[in-house]
Amino acid sequence: MSNNHLVIMAGGVGSRFWPMSTPEKPKQFIDVLGTGRTLLQLTADRFTGICPPENVWVVTAEKYRDIVKEQLPEVSDDHILLEPCMRNTAPCIAYVSWKIKKRYPEANLVVSASDHIVTDVEEFVRVIRKGLEFTGSEDRILTLGMKPTRPETGYGYIKMEREALGEGEIRKVEGFKEKPDRMTAEKYLQEGGYTWNSGIFLWSVSTVEKAFRSYQPKMSALFDSLEDYFYTEKEREIIGQKFPDCEKISVDYAIMEHAQNIYVFPADFGWSDLGTWGSLYELSGKDKEGNAIIGQRVKMVECRDCIVHLSGEHQIVLQGLEGYIVAEQNGVILICRKEEEQRIKEFSYGNKQS
Repeated sequence: MSNNHLVIMAGGVGSRFWPMSTPEKPKQFIDVLGTGRTLLQLTADRFTGICPPENVWVVTAEKYRDIVKEQLPEVSDDHILLEPCMRNTAPCIAYVSWKIKKRYPEANLVVSASDHIVTDVEEFVRVIRKGLEFTGSEDRILTLGMKPTRPETGYGYIKMEREALGEGEIRKVEGFKEKPDRMTAEKYLQEGGYTWNSGIFLWSVSTVEKAFRSYQPKMSALFDSLEDYFYTEKEREIIGQKFPDCEKISVDYAIMEHAQNIYVFPADFGWSDLGTWGSLYELSGKDKEGNAIIGQRVKMVECRDCIVHLSGEHQIVLQGLEGYIVAEQNGVILICRKEEEQRIKEFSYGNKQS
């Protein structure tokens, strides 16, 4: 356990969850589920007993530093890495991996987003423990694949070999698939052998380094040049100067689609990446009319299949709605058909309503 390190990526703006999520305070820093804990805090909570608190790292944007410190006070300043600009997941993972390996060359890493939801934490812990054993013993990259429950078009897919390794559950990856259209997603489910791509990765820090050196030599050289500044007063300044030079690229394109030593652990622990209001609706409890209500003072009259998210002490009465999103945050109200939720970015930012 002492070599296990958790990396939480917490720099996104969550624009599809407007108005609850804003650039000033994105969804990962909000109590989305009404549990008293934010998504970031719930992410850290899940790893209790797997990674010690002193081995937790958070990569976020500079403007979210104070929020992270407030919500995760146990994470030291040295373990909060600040990106001066958004460059997708590959530079994010390279930065934190290079910094970790300087002091902890034997580290075994779990990389997770800050906005995932897990409903079966016990099973999640079992899978992560087994996965860390798998990556800690050899030069292997492991991703968690979620068993699909519907022909989802909002997730990427992983095609895996039919046979598991030995007597275990882990399988070799055959290929990664882009987010499909509905017909292709239905075909994947009919064929079997596919999982949703969760974006949760497990690997040793030495494996990360080898992968980046093989497939992203330019990015590797950039972080090699910064190594002397890690854990010093000049780190933030030099990162501000050099980090924008990184290519804007996801770790899937940068590493996963090239690597040969990559495996998938097909798992089922009630996972969602909580990317949309629709995903929150699917995860939430519902009344007899199919309404998901998060908020203390919500009255539904003749409404069906809606999701309502109300903050603070506000009160709302809704009548006659079917299949709607109703969300309020800081006095801003969104009323939108669930089937039109992909247009929320357009509603909020395109029309400068945020």
